Amino acid sequence: MAELEVEIVAADHFVWSGAASLVKARTSDGEIGVMPGHSPVLAILAPGELAIEPTSGSRITVQSEGGFFSVDKDRVVIVADNAQLDESATAGNR
Repeated sequence: MAELEVEIVAADHFVWSGAASLVKARTSDGEIGVMPGHSPVLAILAPGELAIEPTSGSRITVQSEGGFFSVDKDRVVIVADNAQLDESATAGNR
């Protein structure tokens, strides 16, 4: 089964990385959902919630204050101005 390689970093700290089947985010152009095989995208990340469905474990949510969202060859990189992993999320935390 195909999967996404996801990495989320804030300006001054690492937030999360791992394998996922789906990433949802809010961009300046609206909501985006990314699954394996998605076409390349570079977007401005709007403040709000990021949702990640990891390949193992439960859903992960991250609160973000904006930044950039990049998709290329099943790799999703999110560089946020500031981002915090929700306290209930621990699965896949590296």
